[in-house]
Amino acid sequence: MKKLFLLLVSIGYLSSSAQTIRIDTKNTSLIFKVGNNKRLYQSYLGVKLELDNYPDVRTEAYAAAGMNFEFEPAIRMVHADGNPSLELKYLKDVVKTHVDGSLQTDIFLKDEVYQTEVTLHFQSYPDQDLIKTWADIKNNEKKEVVLTNFASAMLHFNAEKYWLTQFHGDWAKEMQMDEQELTSGMKVIDSKLGVRANKYRHPHFFITLGSRPATENQGELLAGTLAYTGNFRLNFEIDQVNTLHAAFGINGYASEYYLKPNESFTTPEFIFTYSHNGKGTASRNLHDWARKFGVMDGQKPRLTLLNNWEATGMKFDQAQLTNLFQETKKLGVDMFLLDDGWFGDKYPRDNDRTSLGDWMVDKKKLPDGISYLVKSAKAKDVKFGIWLEPEMVSPKSELYEKHPEWVLKLPNRSEHLQRNQLVLDLTNPKVQDYIYSIVDKLFAENPSIAYIKWDCNRTMTNEYSGFLKHQSHLYIDYTKGLYDVLKRIRSKYPHIPFMLCSGGGGRVDYGALKYFTEFWPSDNTDGLERVYIQWGYSYFFPANTISAHVTSWGKQSLKFRTDVAMSGKLGYDINVAEFTKDELAFSQQAVRNYKNLSVVIQQGNLYRLVSPYQSNRAVLMYADSSKSNAVLFAYNLNSRYRTYYDLVKLEGLDPQKKYKLTEINLMPNAKSQLSYNDKIYTGEYLMNIGIEVNKKYPEPLTSVVLEIKMIN
Repeated sequence: MKKLFLLLVSIGYLSSSAQTIRIDTKNTSLIFKVGNNKRLYQSYLGVKLELDNYPDVRTEAYAAAGMNFEFEPAIRMVHADGNPSLELKYLKDVVKTHVDGSLQTDIFLKDEVYQTEVTLHFQSYPDQDLIKTWADIKNNEKKEVVLTNFASAMLHFNAEKYWLTQFHGDWAKEMQMDEQELTSGMKVIDSKLGVRANKYRHPHFFITLGSRPATENQGELLAGTLAYTGNFRLNFEIDQVNTLHAAFGINGYASEYYLKPNESFTTPEFIFTYSHNGKGTASRNLHDWARKFGVMDGQKPRLTLLNNWEATGMKFDQAQLTNLFQETKKLGVDMFLLDDGWFGDKYPRDNDRTSLGDWMVDKKKLPDGISYLVKSAKAKDVKFGIWLEPEMVSPKSELYEKHPEWVLKLPNRSEHLQRNQLVLDLTNPKVQDYIYSIVDKLFAENPSIAYIKWDCNRTMTNEYSGFLKHQSHLYIDYTKGLYDVLKRIRSKYPHIPFMLCSGGGGRVDYGALKYFTEFWPSDNTDGLERVYIQWGYSYFFPANTISAHVTSWGKQSLKFRTDVAMSGKLGYDINVAEFTKDELAFSQQAVRNYKNLSVVIQQGNLYRLVSPYQSNRAVLMYADSSKSNAVLFAYNLNSRYRTYYDLVKLEGLDPQKKYKLTEINLMPNAKSQLSYNDKIYTGEYLMNIGIEVNKKYPEPLTSVVLEIKMIN
């Protein structure tokens, strides 16, 4: 009888008149009920319900450790007297409407014995079918308490089977997709990298509910991502009755957090959308939300650019750079971006073993300073951007010599370097002030700088803060310190575009993208590899955030590499002076084509038509919301001799309208080999019958870009 009683308590003993709390979007309902024991239970998550006859409760909404929840809890607190339990009871809920049209529901919970308060926040975006959720945890005791678990959200699911789509990789192999069935027990996806979320594993996922994995257009699923730039943990646990308990938040590894009396702990935001029509709908929901609410200036145009890294590396002088301004203008892009190697006084930055932290211009390379470059670029009608890595320090630097106490390093241990550098201690307010001053001084002296590439080329290892009382606060307080710096910068410089870079795609999360306009997906710019990398990111991030540059990496043709880059936010990092006459003419036309199509690509709805994970080709398209204009990208990968591909059915068009199809991005004097080029079809034909997007027997590593325009 004792076991039965505990089970009955765990499912809530709900009465038919239990209080109900609804969070709704256009097509989804998340419903909670308050039990007779005053605990909060998740009652339903799925297709939007209009009636009041909701199903019975599944399990506790934000399960706490120490009472009677037998699985991984959302929260665990050790009180001042050593008691490691919480019993959170419902107090009230408050709903408010934001000026952006979103609705915020705050559910207030409290432990009646220890007076601990937990507020669960749910911000719903009805038109985007998206919910953002986070928690505030407040210590109301007279002494310090310790948090060891602090999830942003906990959700529960009941289905026949569960399929997890996760993303993993390494440097130059980011965002590789893998799918597996979840079985009884715990599946954990986490990171312990400190300064970044991503490298080996990414905080983005799909959970499909049903007998088989979801496809682009079929299946019930949840797409989720944690908006956090530090260590994360995603828990997926199936219990003995096949219920899936999932919790998402900061990784508690080595991060016990001490809360003083009256102090609060705020978790990062967990963002999710519930799709009843496959992964494509979930992606479009996330993209629409991100452009409007999640990314800095997400609805504004993005700049095309030419980066000097491949042309010069760190070996350049003032004359070489000003010559590159002419190449930038000739190519037709908007901006020149000066990469690593421009700084250092006592220790010039001629390689990656010195100078980080010393953000003074190297007068040997640039005798007239950055201001001269900015003015020279402007004279060529070119904008100027610059690279920074302000969170890092080289042991061989003036900053390190002056402030060794500002560096994260273990006492009584030798320093551990990655890329010949160490991490500055952003938990220290003095270090935060210094990093802010770097950016502030750069803009104060050069107000016409139009772009910042903010890099972070190593993870945390052998870490120890001389500033912190509790070393277990290091991982969390570093990220808080970074956000504080970024908030200060954005308060003074709200709209200057910033690229988020971290040894490639180490920082790709909506926690950082509040302050950045775009991110660098990977240092691997090989056209073939980028098809897979950009495909993975496209599930969670819109095209205008995915920086995609044409470089000399890879053995594919310039056309293939350009066509791949055009499906994201186009840029160039290549020696334009080495182009042949035809390559230059092609690239100039490609830039013009991209600018003509940029609104469709950057703001349009994405449809992934053929996956490279299921075929030796990849096909995707963007269509604007009016269904008037679209662009299709088709990449033939490594097909075998005389491979034949099926017709591809398009999406996102109006079946009653007519469209003209035109192949663009052709090399000079080349003519389209496509049978449908310059022909007119109805949307109905294109979406139900389809077209041959490659030649009948396409060659490996070839590509097609197709402009689709509605005609009157």
